[in-house]
Amino acid sequence: MPKRVMEGVVVSTKMEKTVVVRVERTFMHPLFKKIVRRSKRYHAHDESNALTEGQQVLIRECPPRSKLKHWEVVPAEGAQ
Repeated sequence: MPKRVMEGVVVSTKMEKTVVVRVERTFMHPLFKKIVRRSKRYHAHDESNALTEGQQVLIRECPPRSKLKHWEVVPAEGAQ
């Protein structure tokens, strides 16, 4: 089964090697037919501790690293 990949914004970097990423989704309300925005926060593993708040990042599923961390930050293209 392929790993899910989502795009979001870093909202917290206060933990070691962990960032909190807010992912927004939009959908149409079934009754009122208006576009509704919902967001959810995910704890993601950041091995390099290089991210700052406000950055756009991609996260993907990974095996559980702790009680809350089931996602990891996808490294930027060409950065090694």
